[in-house]
Amino acid sequence: MKAPLTREEQQMLRERFNPEGSPIRRQQLRMLEMLLHIDEICRRHDIRYWLSSGTLIGAVRHNGFIPWDDDLDIEMMRRDYKRLLAVLPKELPDTMAVQTIDSDPGYFFCYAKVRDLRSFLAETNDYDRRCKYRGVYIDIFPMEQQRMAVHKWSETAHGHVYKMWRTSKDDDKQLRRIRLLTHFNLNIIHPILRTVNRLTGAHIITSGLGVPFHNRRYKEDIFPLTTHEFEGHLLPVPHNADHMLRLMYGDYMQLPDIEKITQHASDMRIDE
Repeated sequence: MKAPLTREEQQMLRERFNPEGSPIRRQQLRMLEMLLHIDEICRRHDIRYWLSSGTLIGAVRHNGFIPWDDDLDIEMMRRDYKRLLAVLPKELPDTMAVQTIDSDPGYFFCYAKVRDLRSFLAETNDYDRRCKYRGVYIDIFPMEQQRMAVHKWSETAHGHVYKMWRTSKDDDKQLRRIRLLTHFNLNIIHPILRTVNRLTGAHIITSGLGVPFHNRRYKEDIFPLTTHEFEGHLLPVPHNADHMLRLMYGDYMQLPDIEKITQHASDMRIDE
C-alpha cells in the first residue's frame, strides 16, 4: 500500500482542486456545516452513524474532503436510519430540509438526503430534474444485514425506476408510474426480501434494499465505532476503516488519475 501523502502533496492537491474561496471549497464547507448539524442531532439521540465511501477515504487519506470531492456520504444501520428520519425534520435548522419519497414528489431513491435550501445544484445524471429540493446535499444511506443475492434482486427491481426516468419522454406521466413502482418496491417487495434475509441468517452488511451499491462490509470492521479527524473535527468512522476500505476499493491510499476526475454537479450556486 502506498505511504500516506506528505504535507507538500496535500497542499499541492488543495491548491489545484479546492483552494479557499473556490466554488468546490464553498460547497465542501456548506456540506461540512450541514454534517455538523446532523452530528449534533445524532449525538443528542444516541444514533450511530459513520462517514462512508469517498468521505471516509477523504478522512483517512486527507483528514478532510478529498480535494475534488463534491458530495458527502454517511451510513447507519436501518434501525438508526428510521430513528433519524423521525427527528431530523423537527430538529434541523430552517436552512435545511430532509429529502425522501415522502417529502419530495420528484424524488425516488431508497435513501435520504439532507438538502441545503440556500443553494442550487444540478446533477450531471439529471435524475434530480423534477425534485422539489435541489440544493447542496448529504447522502444518508441505511445499511442492512443481507444476502448479496437478495440485495442484487432489490437493485434489479428498483433499477427499472432509474431506467424509466432516464428514458422518459413525458415526465409528468412517467413520474406517476415511477412513484407507484417505488411504493410497490418499498412496501411489498422489500418486506418480502427482508423476511428472506432474516430466515436465512444473512450477516453481510451492505446498502439498504433498492440502493444501487452493494459493497460488502462486516460488523467487526464497523463496530465499535471510533473517531477520525475530518476538516478539524473528530467524527465517527468504522472501527477498522482501513480493512473496510481495502475490501471495497483496494489500495485506496493510491491517488486516481487526477487528469480524469469528473464531478457530480453540472451547475451549482451557493448563496450566503
